[in-house]
Amino acid sequence: MPTLLQIDFKFPTEMMGDALTEGAKELANSINQEPGFISKIWTENAETGEAGGIYVFTDKAFAEQYAHMHSQRVAAMGATEIRTKIFDINTTLTDINRGQYTA
Repeated sequence: MPTLLQIDFKFPTEMMGDALTEGAKELANSINQEPGFISKIWTENAETGEAGGIYVFTDKAFAEQYAHMHSQRVAAMGATEIRTKIFDINTTLTDINRGQYTA
């Protein structure tokens, strides 16, 4: 069953925006190679100093595996207050609203 992973954290504002876009391209490409990965929406709010992402994985096991690994990775990049949440996707209602959860 497709699974949604939400990760958010406090992140230095000077590392957001153009700095993040330029500095994280290699990271973005590597995420595409993660087992079970389908998609990611990158999130950031410079006003509150928060960043993160909304991910879709093919199943819960892959989402949990990635959440553990990525939490450690972003902590090494300066993130604090890291939170992860995993949700099942209600595909019937998501289809009505044109949500994307398949590759």
